[in-house]
Amino acid sequence: MAMNVVDGKLAVVDAENPAISAESPFDLAQRANWLRAAVLGANDGLVSTASLMLGVGAVKADARAMVISGFAGLLAGACSMAIGEFVSVCSQRDVELAQLESDGKRGSEEEKNLPSPVQAAAASALAFSVGALVPLLAAGFIGDFRLRVGVVIAVATAALATFGCVGAVLGRAHVVRSCARVVIGGWAAMSVTYGLMRLFRASGI
Repeated sequence: MAMNVVDGKLAVVDAENPAISAESPFDLAQRANWLRAAVLGANDGLVSTASLMLGVGAVKADARAMVISGFAGLLAGACSMAIGEFVSVCSQRDVELAQLESDGKRGSEEEKNLPSPVQAAAASALAFSVGALVPLLAAGFIGDFRLRVGVVIAVATAALATFGCVGAVLGRAHVVRSCARVVIGGWAAMSVTYGLMRLFRASGI
């Protein structure tokens, strides 16, 4: 077997029997979209969980409170992502099934290629959880409050830069600009959450 580029797509060719070599192009674009969605889900998990932990830390310096709030955010966010993705893909699948029914193609090979709501929900929940684990693991074993906050911000920044780079490569975008956009966006979310919660603490609310 050999890998050749056919009409701009990757194809498998049987070198021993070229006569029966069927062009089997891999849908690289679809695979890249899945990977990009996973990166975005991990980025959401990282930013939301880190911001939640910093917001709680702005009011209560206890390490246990930060970790528990982060873990609760991981569970709630993963469930929310899974349910949202499941409903979205179910709706998309219903539309495509209706189109196949209209075209008289129900039960054909095309129906097997429709997206799976369960698979999409599981992938979204997993991606979110992976991102959320980054600040949780960074803060879980640090007792000093200032050091804990600094480590969470530093680790989150490094992870955001990595996610931005991977997303840029998959989306064929400018790497530096994409990384900067993701990192600055994450900083903004964490800063706003921390700052507003510090105001609540100062006002005695």
